[in-house]
Amino acid sequence: MSEGETIRAAFKGALGKFSLDAGFTAPAKGVTALFGPSGCGKTTVLRCIAGLLRLPDGLCVVGGDVWQDRDGAFLPTHKRPLGYVFQEASLFAHLSVRRNLMFGAPHGEGDSRRGRIAFDEVVELLSITALLDRAPGKLSGGERQRVAIGRALLSQPKLLLMDEPLSALDRATKDEILPFLERLRDRLSLPIVYITHAIAEVERLADQIVLMDKGRVIGAGPLDELQSDPALPLAIARDAAITLDGVIEKHDSGYGLLTLSVRGGSLIVPAPKASTGEHRRVRVIAGDVSLAREPPGLSSILNVMPARIVSATPVEADEIIAVLALGADGSGARLLSRLTRKSWEQLRLAEGTSVYAQVKAVALAPGRGELG
Repeated sequence: MSEGETIRAAFKGALGKFSLDAGFTAPAKGVTALFGPSGCGKTTVLRCIAGLLRLPDGLCVVGGDVWQDRDGAFLPTHKRPLGYVFQEASLFAHLSVRRNLMFGAPHGEGDSRRGRIAFDEVVELLSITALLDRAPGKLSGGERQRVAIGRALLSQPKLLLMDEPLSALDRATKDEILPFLERLRDRLSLPIVYITHAIAEVERLADQIVLMDKGRVIGAGPLDELQSDPALPLAIARDAAITLDGVIEKHDSGYGLLTLSVRGGSLIVPAPKASTGEHRRVRVIAGDVSLAREPPGLSSILNVMPARIVSATPVEADEIIAVLALGADGSGARLLSRLTRKSWEQLRLAEGTSVYAQVKAVALAPGRGELG
């Protein structure tokens, strides 16, 4: 990718007793998630990108525009074309929703400017038309956060920064907000850097992921690649899973099943009716993938696909995480299978072995175009 198609960020320095030495490059499109445990430095990196924190050893280049370099260049926050969404909505109590949305919107530029995000588009995207004349005190937590997101978008940012925007919300409200975040990702050509410590949000929203631990970046790249890398913590976690993007091939209305095409195979998933060609994001848990050396007979398991073992890593005392590549030639999407060492040895499995992956359950990641 060219410089104009990427986000490059690298910051190094001491902040009291905390030491930061973190850098990554990501596409200037889609959602890049900064993920890791509390205190690992995610928010510090985001504040550096925003210019709210200045480390002398820092680099920030967004779509070819230099916001900071190691030669001393530093663009102050108010000159950086970015939107920032915090954990708390922090709306202006004395302003209506409409006036909150327009606060900070640039003046003197016509709506015809290329790439401009229009007021009506934001209001429709976030479903807040009915809220425009209300005061912030009359809004629910989810409505307040949607207005805060809209305000950030209407500042006409080149980059949207989101610092755990769901962490202050209850489970039901998080489920209300997530579909709107997916609509932002899918409908706006605006890169988003998104902080979270919730893997479910990463699996549902992220295209790229930056894994952090103790002020360092321990892995960065496409979500599915890092999920299937046994050298990183995601693949060996007890709840390890792979997120795949699929395309709807057909819908069986008699049984309420979708057939999704993924690289190297297809998956049958319980789901409402949807149109052929639409995209869905699916989650396959490592513990739900069993292996066979021979084609299995009749079974309640609907998803059986040829695959090849790419690698095997012992975890805990007597379990193994196997990385699989779908397709008879092993050139398709990756899956994980968590199995006992006894099963591994009894089947005489090894790296390079051709197998049949039996996927017991496949969960549609809710909201990626899914009805309901």
